[in-house]
Amino acid sequence: MRVLVITTSRADYGIYHSLLRRLAEDPGTELGLVVGGTHLSAGHGRTVDLIERDGYTIVGRVESVPARDNAAGVADTMGTALRGFAAVWAREAETTDYVVALGDRYEMFAAVAATVPFNLRVVHLHGGETSLGAIDDKFRHAITVMSTLHFTATEGYAGRVRQLLNSGRGVYAVGAPALDGLEEMDLYSPAELRDVFGTDFTRPTILTTFHPETVAVDDNEAYGRELCAALRDLAGRYACVITMPNADTAGTILRAQFTELAAEVPGIQTIENFGKKGYFSAMKHCAFLLGNTSSGIIEAASFGKYAINVGARQDGRTRSDNLIDVPAERGAIRAAVDRLEAGGLHYGGENVYRGAAPAAEAIFRILKEQL
Repeated sequence: MRVLVITTSRADYGIYHSLLRRLAEDPGTELGLVVGGTHLSAGHGRTVDLIERDGYTIVGRVESVPARDNAAGVADTMGTALRGFAAVWAREAETTDYVVALGDRYEMFAAVAATVPFNLRVVHLHGGETSLGAIDDKFRHAITVMSTLHFTATEGYAGRVRQLLNSGRGVYAVGAPALDGLEEMDLYSPAELRDVFGTDFTRPTILTTFHPETVAVDDNEAYGRELCAALRDLAGRYACVITMPNADTAGTILRAQFTELAAEVPGIQTIENFGKKGYFSAMKHCAFLLGNTSSGIIEAASFGKYAINVGARQDGRTRSDNLIDVPAERGAIRAAVDRLEAGGLHYGGENVYRGAAPAAEAIFRILKEQL
């Protein structure tokens, strides 16, 4: 079995971790990665270096980061990415059994669209989900329609995929792969986080990630100001570690705001890339999450953490009870923190994204059966 996995960001690479490991350890499987997006960007941490250090074979590299931080730049990049991924598939299609794609980004859409003329079998992870505050919805559902096998994070999402396809064939609810082996992971201690990343989680710390809302693009500057104002207010009570936003429209606006905030306020710092181990370690040791990342929805509950979800980017996603939804307003964010402090910062409920068995093992078994 030959499997090529598309990865275009630090986020999807971390989610793939358990599946990549399972594929790599099977002597009957040849694994290769096709790398694009922010992995190849020095301004986003050049995380392709991490992939190389992990020892995976990279069979193709596709430049796909917008040169301009606007809609035209993203659209132009989609065309460039389509051509770049098409060149990879032209070389690799004849010997490839499966192409694995995750999620909903525009680079991932371009990569999958380029497989269609080659009749490649695409395996889609995390289909059926909804994020109403981002244009990713359209890309995610389009990827679903172009894919052959579908592995969803919940049964509800599997039902939505069946609706999109008008068929239940090849649709499996396996849970979220990012949760595989979470309890057994060898995570950093606060002291190790300080040594490796220069962060101080010995203080109560807010772990913040806020990506642009790509539907209400023009509002992102105001959203960033409100979030930064709230973090200034909270700086006396908490340290704050901000992981930088991804390469979406208006991402540079938020990056500039967060960089300025960290330069002006002691105890607030920015991190370009933690990697999976570093990020999960930060999640384990933080007081709570703040922002609009899907990690607050999918992984945080398994660490016993609440997440204050700001704005509309993640509207429509299935939620565990650890989520507190607030508008992107300074006062609403501060009120949510007060509410958390009053009720206790530890979340003891369930995570609705955890499957009955490790997701990677279920995916691997089905791929072998369907070959």
